[in-house]
Amino acid sequence: MPAKMFYEKDATEALKNKRVAVIGYGAQGRAHALNMKDSGLDVTVGLRKDSSSWKVAEEDGMSVATVNEACSDADLVAMLVPDQNAADVYRESVEPNLKPGAALLFAHGFNVHFGQINAPKENDVIMIAPKAPGLLVRRTFEEGSGTPALLAVHQDATGNATETALAYAQALGCTRAGVIETTFAEETETDLFGEQAVLCGGTSRLIQAGFETLVEAGYQPEIAYFECLHELKLIVDLLYEGGFTKMRHV
Repeated sequence: MPAKMFYEKDATEALKNKRVAVIGYGAQGRAHALNMKDSGLDVTVGLRKDSSSWKVAEEDGMSVATVNEACSDADLVAMLVPDQNAADVYRESVEPNLKPGAALLFAHGFNVHFGQINAPKENDVIMIAPKAPGLLVRRTFEEGSGTPALLAVHQDATGNATETALAYAQALGCTRAGVIETTFAEETETDLFGEQAVLCGGTSRLIQAGFETLVEAGYQPEIAYFECLHELKLIVDLLYEGGFTKMRHV
């Protein structure tokens, strides 16, 4: 069964005249906040008062407030703090200030899927997960394109959760590239597998093992480097452009 896709034509104005709170201002938080601001949304960045990101956000022209203040009048709260900190931030500052009917949005399903965060039943719980680092989410938006993203609805209290998520994705520029419908479980489990088995774990270990094997066999380290690491970039570029077929026929 083909994946369900959403594009610009599917997006709505569900966030027009709504207040959005972006909690966190790291790579993803900054990209989301700036893209939404440039898309005309009313965005406030929520941070700890002593956060080193406070000044950065202000210099970027963002409205900044404490997490408690940002959440108190927000119609959508985007949780963009690191996974390991999200549950504490939610319990201490977000949950006590979350308006009934407000949407709680995540860019990764980990904390919801594993039960670290459980939102009240009267709130929508949604996810828009751009499939790119924050830097590229911002750069592609500024270039007039966007990055693909995943969309999931964990809780649809209002009946408008999908429309809200699509409006958020459009404000990031993601509907320009395409948004794939998924679930919190599927996004979390495939993301963890991909990172650990292939992208960060498997690939780096394969490069290291290949390099060490050649060097231990008496080959020059410089040659081993080119064969096992430098040329990998060239192969990956071909894979990205045309899959295994292009890689094998160039």
